[in-house]
Amino acid sequence: MKIGILGGTFDPIHLVHLMIAEQTREEADLDEIWFMPSRIPPHKDNRHVTPAMDRLEMVKLAIQGAPYFKAISIELDRPGPSYTIKTVEELKQKYPQHTFSFIIGGDMIDYLPHWHRIDELIKMIQFIGVQRPGAQLTDSPYSKYTRMVHIPQMDISSTIIRDKIRNRKTIRYMVPEEVRMYIKGQGLYES
Repeated sequence: MKIGILGGTFDPIHLVHLMIAEQTREEADLDEIWFMPSRIPPHKDNRHVTPAMDRLEMVKLAIQGAPYFKAISIELDRPGPSYTIKTVEELKQKYPQHTFSFIIGGDMIDYLPHWHRIDELIKMIQFIGVQRPGAQLTDSPYSKYTRMVHIPQMDISSTIIRDKIRNRKTIRYMVPEEVRMYIKGQGLYES
């Protein structure tokens, strides 16, 4: 099977994440998309990251009903920073029959030279870059290792959603309803 890995903090998961997964699955002819919440993304400030199990539960709620979407906790089950190379090595060992691609934002291609053991990683997987309308194509030397897919423009982010909740504004239609109810029930992002 051809599997696309969509990693992220998913704090919280929202409709753009789901649209990226759906569009990439179709455009890149993937069999499944595996959503992989990160424990500690090396490139992010993790002081205010929601507990891992809440983020994983929101992913599971968001993707229920889509048989080709799956939530995996591989990075949550491992202590320390979430380095992609460790994850890919573990996935390839556990699922040798699958071919893996790693989905990243088109803007992350320029950051690839800073990824841990990137020269080994590019030999193990293909990157799929998600290009948003109007975004500039990169001239990074790592572009040649990245297949680009294009998605419609939608300006929704986890930061916007968290800010709306803190300011007691609605997030309806920005996240799946099950995720909205989970956030409300758990009191996430209120302070």
